[in-house]
Amino acid sequence: MGLVKTIFLNEQDMHTGNLILVNRRYGYQEPEENSLIPVWSGEPAVLLQRRAAVLLFNLMEEIHGFDSIAAVSGFRSHREQEDIWDDSTKENGKEFTEKFVALPGHSEHQTGLAIDLGLKQETIDFICPEFPYTGICQVFRKKASEYGFIERYPSGKEDVTGIGHEPWHFRYVGIPHAGIMAEKELTLEEYILFIKKFPYGIKTYCSVSGNRGIEVSYLKANEKGCTEVRIDEKRPYCISGNNTDGFIITQWREKDE
Repeated sequence: MGLVKTIFLNEQDMHTGNLILVNRRYGYQEPEENSLIPVWSGEPAVLLQRRAAVLLFNLMEEIHGFDSIAAVSGFRSHREQEDIWDDSTKENGKEFTEKFVALPGHSEHQTGLAIDLGLKQETIDFICPEFPYTGICQVFRKKASEYGFIERYPSGKEDVTGIGHEPWHFRYVGIPHAGIMAEKELTLEEYILFIKKFPYGIKTYCSVSGNRGIEVSYLKANEKGCTEVRIDEKRPYCISGNNTDGFIITQWREKDE
């Protein structure tokens, strides 16, 4: 390791970042500020966190998806999620709502990292938009991990995620994590557990992207105060809380290091 700097992470840091797990068990702790921008000019009311919005736009441009794919729902406030939950319960019943609508305070949409997409058509179902495994939708799905997105609620993983199969719901987790999850067919819940096998400073999960090597590891939060991380400052890095009990640390290096 070259020049080392020490980073001090507090409890709130554990609840922020691209890899935070938000589900029925782990609620979302809203920050004081959230950098939100429209996903693209044609959908000014649909917002995402800046990095996610930029990469979603780039993906859509690559596949020429703007004419066929609509951004149905992005960021939602706690109040908006409550209204959707209540309206769906009245219209569709409790069983349907629990299957397809997250509890207020436990919705990924409140993070600004989740987007519901649908085929452009005269009528789009707000709760369950059509996003099939064919055509332009499947082209988007296959390219998603290259831009940091995953299909968040895949078929067959309902018992893991606690949400029914939602082919329209995508979550930004960043690179290289989306690629690793896609390759190993892991949900975010499963990925959080998987990375715990690689404790920081002892063992890392290694992968390659282009000419760069990537090392991913997990650091448990210090329950009695700040968590210290010693980082090689010559290497690019990213630290995300997991919203459960610690942090996921990603470091890039030259392939031949």
